[in-house]
Amino acid sequence: MLHAIGRKQRARGGLVETLLDCHLRIRTFSGLAVAVSERSAASLVEVVHVCARVERYFIDALPLHVRDEEESILPRLRGRSPSLDAALERMHEQHDMHVPLLERLLASSAALRADPGDTSARAALHAVAMPLRSVLEPHLRAEEDIVFPAVRELLSADEQAAVVIEMKRRRDARA
Repeated sequence: MLHAIGRKQRARGGLVETLLDCHLRIRTFSGLAVAVSERSAASLVEVVHVCARVERYFIDALPLHVRDEEESILPRLRGRSPSLDAALERMHEQHDMHVPLLERLLASSAALRADPGDTSARAALHAVAMPLRSVLEPHLRAEEDIVFPAVRELLSADEQAAVVIEMKRRRDARA
């Protein structure tokens, strides 16, 4: 059942754990987009439901995560070391580069949701979901290998707590 994926409760933790949780959801929902595009045996109702969840995640939640990194993490880490600055610049550039793929994913998912039996809509979703997942994975790994350890090492407990508060405010403002 595709619609059950991504519904587990996540444990609360510190800033890095929260960011890792976001990365888990990015992987989950990009994987769901691939799965729904590949699974011809899924019921039409399930296809509609999964597409709606994928769209909701990438429209509502992912932009908040990107803002968290761009507005709360990047400014606090910038200037700490040349290698970290280079990683932060790559992160920022990749966020921008992901936008066209995400827009195509959302359009393809909406088309499949509107006509869940349309095999060409399913193929169109697959044609964008696979490359999106392929570019997201190394991006996420680089953040996990470089940026998140820097958060732990270079930001004080107070700075990390301030980021968590900013993240919560962003989400509360969307509610």
